Amino acid sequence: MRYYSTRNQDNSVFSMEAIIKGIAEDGGLFVPESFPALPKLEDMKGLTYKELAKLILGMYFDDYPEDDLDEAVNGAYGDKFGNREPVRLVEKGGVNFLELFHGPTLAFKDMALTILPYLMRFALHNKGIEEEVVVLAATSGDTGKAALEGFRDVPGVNVLVFYPKGGVSQLQRLQMITQRGENTHVLAIEGNFDDAQKGIKDIFGDQEYNNELKKEGYVLSSANSINIGRLIPQVVYYVYGYLELLRDGRIEAGQEINIVVPTGNFGNILAAYYAKMMGLPIDRLICSSNDNKVLTDFFETGTYDRRRDLLLTSSPSMDILVSSNLERFLFHISGNDHEAVRMMMEGLTREGYFTWSDFSKEEIYGEFATEEEVASSIRDLYDKEGYVMDPHTAVAYSVYRKYLKETGDSKPTIVASTASPFKFPEKVISSMGKDVPQDLFTGIGMVAKAMDVEIPIQVRELETLPVLHGNVCKKEEMRDMILKLLQEVK
Repeated sequence: MRYYSTRNQDNSVFSMEAIIKGIAEDGGLFVPESFPALPKLEDMKGLTYKELAKLILGMYFDDYPEDDLDEAVNGAYGDKFGNREPVRLVEKGGVNFLELFHGPTLAFKDMALTILPYLMRFALHNKGIEEEVVVLAATSGDTGKAALEGFRDVPGVNVLVFYPKGGVSQLQRLQMITQRGENTHVLAIEGNFDDAQKGIKDIFGDQEYNNELKKEGYVLSSANSINIGRLIPQVVYYVYGYLELLRDGRIEAGQEINIVVPTGNFGNILAAYYAKMMGLPIDRLICSSNDNKVLTDFFETGTYDRRRDLLLTSSPSMDILVSSNLERFLFHISGNDHEAVRMMMEGLTREGYFTWSDFSKEEIYGEFATEEEVASSIRDLYDKEGYVMDPHTAVAYSVYRKYLKETGDSKPTIVASTASPFKFPEKVISSMGKDVPQDLFTGIGMVAKAMDVEIPIQVRELETLPVLHGNVCKKEEMRDMILKLLQEVK
């Protein structure tokens, strides 16, 4: 399997190199040359999550030795998830919530960022790369902690995470600034997520800076979903969710379902699209946005326009105006027209917008939910079913309710539940009509009581862990800070 750049099909590599690079030299994202076909659903019905992951990853990452993939899957999806199946499907409120937050950092990013360090380490070894890898990540909340935890103390790898100062939840910030590990670095950026993401993309495209790093013994890679090693593992849980419905007798083999995904950077819903292209019986993909509804407007009008203020919401992982993975989607639906994609991406950078004249609304249904609608969904589902959602999942559920009212389409539906309610206690508590306590951990206790579960150790320990990271920088200082922190490690 070869991987092309979305901006130049002549630029192709195998999966190991794509994972190490993270992003193509021309600024494009790596995409697979084709979508492998899934085996018959009945033949996969008895597979565990690990077995399914080995099957799907082996289709895409076929230059990895089988033993390496076995070790990666077993290491990623074992004790880090309590030695249980990492994904759980819960039927509530007329839909099936695919709970993706049972990993070490309580967010769906764990599903890929527990395995990416293995994939990268094996790729570096097999390719004989002697330089240390510097993994850069921009985060709007969850990717940062998952990347830090996933790459913590991995030999030959340094990980640097940039997050928007004031643009993540209290708990997300605590998770990052208390991160242990000699090779981990966390920096608050004076700006928003898009500033951090653009800064990292610019650094990847700065050949002079990359040459300077190479002289110091470093090469760059990425932990964001722009890295194909992040995206492909996410395909697995959609297939697993379908098989769970099949195993429970809620659908028949081949019956179509709908999938609803809260999204900002478009990676999670793109993984569902990949599953559909592999033959998973998916009818509608429903793209759910918060008040930063740049994707909703795109799917309605065909024009992608980032020329608007970024709003800070209760679902910070979706507070994004430049959805990087949309580039991959446009490449696929354009018939691999890399010239058109390159022109649109250049237009987005230069002018702040582009128009896709051939776009079909049938591809993806897009809608958004306001803060009031999110609160209403959290309250309603808790009152009726005793089930607690985080605000990101509530965005998706709110949009699903709009879709159902508009279309009457009652097909079996999976909602990607992307984060634990423990990560956003303020919104959860206020949505239930209760007073939000000033103390974060008092609020977390209230969430635990509502969920009738114990507070996870990953959350409890944050109350006493020391703060280890306090760096703050401006977006134009990112390059200097990277070099400074790497020199301190040496």
